[in-house]
Amino acid sequence: MKPVKGYITRKSMLYKTGVEYGDYTMNHVFGCSHGCKYPCYAFLIARRFGKADSYEDWLEPFLVSNTLEILDKEIPRLKSKIKSVQLCFTTDPFMYGYEEIKSVSLAAIRKLNDAGIKCTVLTKGILPIELASLSKENEYGITLISLDEEYRERVEPGAAPYHDRLAALRRLHDEGCKTWVSIEPYPTPNLIKQNLSTILNAIAFTDKIIFGRTNYSKEITAYQNHRIFYNNQAEKVIKFCLNQSIQYHIKNGTISNMEEK
Repeated sequence: MKPVKGYITRKSMLYKTGVEYGDYTMNHVFGCSHGCKYPCYAFLIARRFGKADSYEDWLEPFLVSNTLEILDKEIPRLKSKIKSVQLCFTTDPFMYGYEEIKSVSLAAIRKLNDAGIKCTVLTKGILPIELASLSKENEYGITLISLDEEYRERVEPGAAPYHDRLAALRRLHDEGCKTWVSIEPYPTPNLIKQNLSTILNAIAFTDKIIFGRTNYSKEITAYQNHRIFYNNQAEKVIKFCLNQSIQYHIKNGTISNMEEK
């Protein structure tokens, strides 16, 4: 198990997110050891505003030590406004190998559930089986953009192996939990040649699939047919989900209009 680099305190925790499929969110960790090189939007923003000096600094996470105390204050005030809380948008609630982060994340979800608040989780780590004993209204998701471990080691060097995170998701599904998969940011063929259908078939058991293109990358826009490629891949996701009766969401900007095409 890995120790966090240190602890920080915050004055607030729950806030309304601008992410298109989100409601409220919380980020009780600063930094992320997964070190995604898509690039990581959260790291780009942290560096832009002087909160992270370097990529290496970002890889050493700090835990917000007063997370649960803040929730005790904010939940009574906000619970009538909240439809759901997502963990997390700028970090990972089950960061691979960090037992202390996992413990605080589980405690936070329990506290929110006890107040009647649904939680949505997204991770590149391992979803713990303890989640199966919490509210069945919760939704548990993983990011899965490939099944190729060599590619994962290149773009998500500190994250859990694809097979392991997929197996953990399947265990929760088998326990009757709602599960989902985020296939985002999906790479173009100049980064890795793969068949999206293979990934879709591996996650056919899940309840919802979100699909989105890779942004903020010169390598993606350098691929001559990237707009047509993403249109075709999105169409494949939609067709698969309709055939399998799976909910789906295509991220804004993934599908280009005919003029762009």
